[in-house]
Amino acid sequence: MSMTTDARPADAPTDATPRLREPPLALLRRAMGDRPTRREKLRRLAGALLSYGDESKVMPRLQRLRDLGWIDEIPTRLQRIVGALDMLRFFIVPCAADYYRSKGINFYFHTLLRFLDDPASVIDPTGFNSSRDTIIGHVLQVVHANPDYDLQLLESFPDGIVSMEEQILQLLAGTHPRAASILATVEDPEYHARLLAHVREFRRRQHGALLRENVVSDAQFRLLERTFGELPSAMRYFGLLPKTPIGAARHLLFVREFPAHLAHLAMDHRPAA
Repeated sequence: MSMTTDARPADAPTDATPRLREPPLALLRRAMGDRPTRREKLRRLAGALLSYGDESKVMPRLQRLRDLGWIDEIPTRLQRIVGALDMLRFFIVPCAADYYRSKGINFYFHTLLRFLDDPASVIDPTGFNSSRDTIIGHVLQVVHANPDYDLQLLESFPDGIVSMEEQILQLLAGTHPRAASILATVEDPEYHARLLAHVREFRRRQHGALLRENVVSDAQFRLLERTFGELPSAMRYFGLLPKTPIGAARHLLFVREFPAHLAHLAMDHRPAA
């Protein structure tokens, strides 16, 4: 699919976000930001790459999540790596591609915009190596299949959920420092208002599911969302993956379709309330 297929229709709704209203070159400029912004993005990306996989930073966050009840058992580092790749290849990429195709949006151009907006946010599928603001920015820039995984992940930071709510309010008020670039990637004009309501319900522990429309309407995506859309179920799935390098390599090389039996095992292993 060529990049020109992402050109905006002349009859775009008047309340459309810049993502649906502006031409590709304008969106690219928005996503990149000015020179100081670009330098800061590269600094964050370099920091993320240098600290990627640093267990001395990851384990305290995982331990906090276990203490809070979001994780039953902490998967090994290798299980988390294989699980992240499974999450990407079976759920995140195909589900996002399906959603953007249904919206007439070029998935590859959209991914480029996301990368230009915040390069650090696209290199860590599980988020365990990401900073608080990188995770928040990711939730703000992507209409999620289900944002609960990231909200639960944010509880690995003492102020994670509070800051999430504050930054949504800033974005809605137009005062968020990344408002221009984030709006270059968000196609749904109601997303942030729905997200704010959901985060407030999450803080009260009274939240339901905030599922993207293509997840609700597709049985396979719904199964994948039940596996990867929330942190506890994702970590239970990760914990069933191979623990040895040979087993991990065999899984990645030869398991080409989502292993639904592992998803069902993970659900069966859910601790009793």
